[in-house]
Amino acid sequence: MAESRKYHITVTTQVDYLPEQSDEVADRYVFAYTITVANTGTSTAQLISRHWVITDALNAVQEVRGLGVIGEQPVLKPGEAFRYTSGSVLATPMGTMHGSYQMTADDGHPFEADIPEFALSIPRVLH
Repeated sequence: MAESRKYHITVTTQVDYLPEQSDEVADRYVFAYTITVANTGTSTAQLISRHWVITDALNAVQEVRGLGVIGEQPVLKPGEAFRYTSGSVLATPMGTMHGSYQMTADDGHPFEADIPEFALSIPRVLH
């Protein structure tokens, strides 16, 4: 069996702008993002840690690393998914996020699951 199919995680995102928590006059733009981490491989895997790269419209970059997500290190059997919501604050009305999850399969094999880049944008900026 191909290793890429054995250790395979699919990550999808949904972003919401939170105007009630933002202060555009003070250049504070708050976004919530909901991530779904789905085990599309054939091996049970645990999400151990995360690495985010957050870039605003001025190309200011923040890197975030930490254990788990929202205080959890979920174990996903093949076909299972874990969904969580978190947030990010930017100094510009738009930016991007991407990164990776560091995973460990039940056989001890470590691997990374890429988080594809997604946009953070207030509603009236992108068409």
